Amino acid sequence: MSQTVLITGGTGSIGRRLTYLLQKQGFQISLLSRSPKNIPNVTVYQWNLKKGQLDSEAITTADYIIHLAGEGIADARWTDERKDEILSSRTQSTQLLAKALQETSHNVKAFIGASAIGFYGGDTNDRPLTETSEGGTDFMAQVVRAWERSEDQVAALGIRTVKFRIGVVLMADGGALPKLAQPIRLGAGAPIGSGQQYISWIHLDDLCQLFITALTDESWQGVYNAVAPGPVTNEAMTRAIANVLNRPMLLPNIPEFAIKLLYGEMAIVVTGGNYVLNKRITEETSFNYKFSDLTNALEDLMK
Repeated sequence: MSQTVLITGGTGSIGRRLTYLLQKQGFQISLLSRSPKNIPNVTVYQWNLKKGQLDSEAITTADYIIHLAGEGIADARWTDERKDEILSSRTQSTQLLAKALQETSHNVKAFIGASAIGFYGGDTNDRPLTETSEGGTDFMAQVVRAWERSEDQVAALGIRTVKFRIGVVLMADGGALPKLAQPIRLGAGAPIGSGQQYISWIHLDDLCQLFITALTDESWQGVYNAVAPGPVTNEAMTRAIANVLNRPMLLPNIPEFAIKLLYGEMAIVVTGGNYVLNKRITEETSFNYKFSDLTNALEDLMK
């Protein structure tokens, strides 16, 4: 009998691709959604974070849970209200799942939770960071620390729990890549700030395969940095996109102050950088990346 994976945040770009790849491997998919809609070959259950309500059948029918839900970090300026939404969408949703798992009879074998490399801080220069590096102190780091603590509530129930600290996900129809590529397509591409800040990236399909591998391989447990093997600078990323699109790079770097004027505190998302290493994946697992080379990843997504 096929096994069921319950996905939260499943209607986003990562969730949609993950659903497709899991179904190809024979898994049944169910989703938790705030506004249930008909999706072919998927069972959709309802939850309401503000009211702390969740359809218990979503839990009783699940063999595995993949938790992706959370407001987009770079979708809007960081007002105090927006910051509260970013934090609560992650922690409250996880706490609601933990509560449901505690109170409901279930057969959930593993909980795979999203986290983020923002754990280390918005800008850590070129200092190599592994899973054992200490966390940062800025807003993003505080959010991720609270997020991971809420995921620990699931682990405390005796359910095998994996947390992926996800880097910059390169995908064709969402995330950072279309935003980076648009000005380059128009002949206005340029590195941001010094251009020397590091981008720790991962191709969407490699990220999805990490989730799928961690579902069924019981040796996976705890925190992993979900990034490709080679972080690159903002300048190198910009140049690589320009090469793949066969566009020139003629303009001087975009000054950091201009980005800060435009985005306020949220500017750290693009002006900061992290040199994050996937140490646990490379040293403790046999996982093979399909896209460990940036140019190959970009060609796959943009050609």
